[in-house]
Amino acid sequence: MKRIYKTNEPAYLHLYHKIKADIVKNAYTYGGKLPSKRTAASIYGVSVITVEHAYALLAEEGYIVSKERSGYYIAYQEKDIFSATAFSPIEQTDPPHASPSFQTKEEFPSSVYAKTVRHVLSKYGTRILVKSENFGLLSLREAIARYLMRARGIEVDASQIIIGSGAEYMYNLIVSLLGRNQKYAIETPSYEKIEQIYHTHGIQCEKLPLGKDGIDSAALSRIDANVLHVTPYRSFPSGVTATATKKREYIQWAKMHQATIIEDDFESEFYLRRKPIETLFSMDPKAQVIYLNTFSKTIASAMRMGYMVLPEEMLEKAQKNIGVFSCTVPTLEQYVLTELIDSGDFERHLNRVRRNRKKQAEHLKSK
Repeated sequence: MKRIYKTNEPAYLHLYHKIKADIVKNAYTYGGKLPSKRTAASIYGVSVITVEHAYALLAEEGYIVSKERSGYYIAYQEKDIFSATAFSPIEQTDPPHASPSFQTKEEFPSSVYAKTVRHVLSKYGTRILVKSENFGLLSLREAIARYLMRARGIEVDASQIIIGSGAEYMYNLIVSLLGRNQKYAIETPSYEKIEQIYHTHGIQCEKLPLGKDGIDSAALSRIDANVLHVTPYRSFPSGVTATATKKREYIQWAKMHQATIIEDDFESEFYLRRKPIETLFSMDPKAQVIYLNTFSKTIASAMRMGYMVLPEEMLEKAQKNIGVFSCTVPTLEQYVLTELIDSGDFERHLNRVRRNRKKQAEHLKSK
């Protein structure tokens, strides 16, 4: 049997992508059973371990479920999107999500940062005193674009990336980009600054209750909004992560209503599984999704730098509505971050934190 993969990507990722595509295209029906691991290994010409890893990824993202002593069954159900189901909302009074990611600070090694600053001062000299382009240094935006491609599966041009001083500043830019006359909807509970900043612009947000798999489908189907602000991975403070079905539901809703999704992806670099978690931005290139992320979590809380990625169709509007604003991040910090990404130090730090957190999680599980 000819193998299904041709590149240097691990075989289990190729198999994961193949089966996921079949599930999304309804080659498998909801509730249907996947071939056993041994049967799938024979069909695709791979090892049983490869199938096991691919099935584990699909289960982690909510495409399939494992039933003990029975096998793997399809959990993705696009045909039932927006259907009424039993719903238990996450209460606003719930305590902050208790997990290592909210309890510990694993900041970037100061020695590496200091070494990089010295290198930048020597390399760029007086160029660090020159004002950067309004959307941020081109070299930094190119470095972020390369990182997003190799680490997150997001393929964009540097022109689609805008640099700014953290996520909260980006919320303000989004209002300037999309307009105050739009109707905004947010998760409840959610990070309090989201609603507070929108409120300062005179925007009254419609609040959509969160359940264990994301926003309540019935509530989402009823809203008359133009903008949906969501945190699909570990929404704060609830810790809720949207399932694959729910993410597709968000995208379908946006297409039906010609609406924009704000994907607030503040922590998913620390996802502990075998591959980065899917982003809404990467799931459907035709959807109107603005992707937000920040380096305050991944490097240090004092690193007030974030970025947003715009769909290509929004670039002309961005130049008109927010192109006049100067970049709020000092040029020196932008050069430093460029070096950290291009040198590999940034991703080595992420890998180190993930390993530490995985050990912590395994230790807690063993108690």
